[in-house]
Amino acid sequence: MTAHEAFQLGSTLALFGWLLLTIGVLCPANKIRSWFLFSGGRLLPITLSMLYLYLLFRFWGSAPDGDFSSLDGVATLFASPGNLAGGWVHFLAFDLFIGRWMIDDVFESGQSTWRLILCLPLTFIIGPAGLVLYFSLRAFFYRVEEA
Repeated sequence: MTAHEAFQLGSTLALFGWLLLTIGVLCPANKIRSWFLFSGGRLLPITLSMLYLYLLFRFWGSAPDGDFSSLDGVATLFASPGNLAGGWVHFLAFDLFIGRWMIDDVFESGQSTWRLILCLPLTFIIGPAGLVLYFSLRAFFYRVEEA
């Protein structure tokens, strides 16, 4: 598999995962919801992680002058299409997993699901920003409910 094919596969799987999570949030609590959430938030992140590991080993050494000790070293690493695709798939896997974690946290704590309407799309597009928004809303409403 080429780096470009892996990029396409990873992006498609992640998009499908986010679709499954969205459907799972909208479903009533039952086995169907569990299937959607498991598939989108556990099975697909694991699949993406396995694709990442494939890319890691397949393209190991493709940027021998690259390293993680400086920004220039990381830029050199990501100059390799295989390493760049691996980095992209890494982001996709973790953002999808974090999306599922947010869903679990909302359902387990009995919070209103409207927060997910704001946080999940942002996590899909800009992962860390969605996570910051989620924790901000969680802290704000925790304080409001405690008052």
